[in-house]
Amino acid sequence: MYPLKFNPILKERLWGGTKLRDVLNKPIENDITGESWELSTVKGDVSVVSNGDLAGISLQELINTQTNDLLGVSVAERFGKEFPILIKFIDAKQDLSIQLHPNDELAKKRHNSFGKTEMWYVMDADQDAELIVGFNKDVAKDEYANSIKNDTLLDLLNYEKVKEGDTFFINTGKIHAIGAGVLLAEIQQTSDVTYRVFDFNRKDKNGNLRELHTEQALDAIDYTKKDDFKVAYSTEKNEVNTMVDCPYFKTNFIELTENIKQDVTSRDSFTIYMCVGGSATVKNEFGEANLVKGETILVPALSKSIEIISSGAKLLEVTI
Repeated sequence: MYPLKFNPILKERLWGGTKLRDVLNKPIENDITGESWELSTVKGDVSVVSNGDLAGISLQELINTQTNDLLGVSVAERFGKEFPILIKFIDAKQDLSIQLHPNDELAKKRHNSFGKTEMWYVMDADQDAELIVGFNKDVAKDEYANSIKNDTLLDLLNYEKVKEGDTFFINTGKIHAIGAGVLLAEIQQTSDVTYRVFDFNRKDKNGNLRELHTEQALDAIDYTKKDDFKVAYSTEKNEVNTMVDCPYFKTNFIELTENIKQDVTSRDSFTIYMCVGGSATVKNEFGEANLVKGETILVPALSKSIEIISSGAKLLEVTI
C-alpha cells in the first residue's frame, strides 16, 4: 500500500478550455476540457491506479478489499466502502453556470446522495477573473424567484476578483459560479448533485439549452448575505498550515523548500496530496511516488509516517 497515483478522468464541458493541458500537462485531446477528476468513485467515473504493482486496479476495488488499510477505521465506520470525497482540477475558459448544492438531509431525501460541501484553491487566474460566491445582500425568497423570471439574478450576486492562492469554502446552499479565466483545485464531498439556476442562455453542441433546476433550488438556497467564504490561512514554509477543517474534509497548505517527515500513526485516515506548484517525492514505509504540478497522490491510511522530499513544492494535504 504505497503512495498511489491514478489516471485522470477528463471531462469535456461547454465552458472548458486548454489550461489542463497547457498548465497542468493533462493528456486532453480537444479545446473544451473543463475537468480532470483525480480521485473518484462516482458511478461510471471510478479512478484506476496508474503506478506500481497495483496499476490497473480501481480505487473502488481497493476500498472493497482493503477497506480499513486504505480508508482508515474511523472513515470506514462513517462511510462504509464509499470514498467520501471527490478531487478535481477545473479549467473555466468561460463562466460556469450559476448553481448551488443541497445539504446532506435534502440530498438524501431527493437523490439518495450526500450533499456537496466543497472548497476551491485558485491555481491560475487571468487578469480581472472573478468568482461568484453568495448574494450581495440578504434576499427574500420571492425576490430571488422574481429575479429568475425577470432574468435579473446577476444583479443580486456577489463577485470576487481572484488571484493564485486565493481559497474559498463553499458550504451547501451557497449560490456560486467559477468565472472565466480561472484554473483551480476543487475538494468536495463525493456527490454529483448540482442545482443549476442560470446558464447564460447557452446551448450545448446539439443546440439545446441545458436543464435548469429552478424549483428544486428554491428550498435549498441560503438567501442570507454571508462573508464566510474567503479562507484566511498561513503560508509558513515547511510547516503544515490549516486551511479548512470541516466535518467532511480537512485541508492543509504546505510549501516546501526542504524535506519534511510526518508521524501519522494516529491519523486513522488516508492522506491526499494535490501538487499545485513545483514537484516532490512522497514516501511511506511501502514505497514512493513522484508528484509534479497538476498531479495527485493518495497515501493509504495504514501508513505510520509520510516523508515529502522536495526543494520547492506547493501542496494541498487532504484528510478526513
